[in-house]
Amino acid sequence: MSARWGPFFLWVALLVFPAVVEASASATFYQDVGANLILAAIGASAWNIVGGYAGQVSVGHAMFFGAGAYVPLLIYNIWPDVPPLVGLPLGIAVAVLIAVGIGTPSFRLTGHYFSMATIAVAELLRLVVGNWDLLGAAIGIQGPATPRGWWDLIFRSSMPYYYIFLAVLALTLGLTYAMERSRFGYYLRAIRAGERAARSLGVPVRRTKLKALMLSAALTATAGSLYAFKVGFVNPESGLGILVSVQMIIIAALGGAGTLYGPLIGAIILIPLQSATNSWFGGGGSGLTFILYGGIIVILARFEPGGLLELWRRISARVFHAA
Repeated sequence: MSARWGPFFLWVALLVFPAVVEASASATFYQDVGANLILAAIGASAWNIVGGYAGQVSVGHAMFFGAGAYVPLLIYNIWPDVPPLVGLPLGIAVAVLIAVGIGTPSFRLTGHYFSMATIAVAELLRLVVGNWDLLGAAIGIQGPATPRGWWDLIFRSSMPYYYIFLAVLALTLGLTYAMERSRFGYYLRAIRAGERAARSLGVPVRRTKLKALMLSAALTATAGSLYAFKVGFVNPESGLGILVSVQMIIIAALGGAGTLYGPLIGAIILIPLQSATNSWFGGGGSGLTFILYGGIIVILARFEPGGLLELWRRISARVFHAA
């Protein structure tokens, strides 16, 4: 019963969260944390498609996130009369092209070449953008300072962003759910279990992995665009930094990589904890983020590689079996 009703209660909680905290003295802070939580869940769910279901660990997904963040703001800076929202599909297209450029050669090889290629290209792009004046170089690039209409997606409160992000998360999880139950999803799980065995059974391994990376890149770029719309600014570290990629991996792994709700569960735990450390320790909290991520990696690797959802399933199975 709990397994069937758990997602229902989770979505109800997410829908009413902004209204529940509205009466709090720190409502603005809580709603902002909630919006950041949903945005992080979108990014981790996007990474989960290729990193969780297909087992192809990308350590450079920040390049897709950065493409989605930079392109809409670049469109606005070149043509100020055009809202950044127009650049969202173009940012997705750029991210997909980067995915094709990386996946086509690296998926021909086996082992960790894909992971090495993603982190190398992501760092290269970060250095290039950090020295490119058109993109603001190391200073960064920003969008409209004041709203000219709803299409600029500039709101004083975090609540509109929260519900926009929640709608995108629902779409992302809906696509993932459909993928899970399709032939494509079965192909991905077969590849994760063993590429040689999958190939011997007739699975088009390279083509399937490339499609997964392209879908993952498109959704990650969408998360990057949403970040740019909310913050109104992006620089090489916030859009293309290694911590952006690491956060997606940690969130998905914490909740359960290769599961539908694992990235969301991971975000629900990690983002409030990260926000609390930043709030308690000010600027020093950003350093604690690295310590927090490192500790989570060690704990997961040692005790529960399958994440919290796998731990919950094992505990539930024991309890119901004992009963």
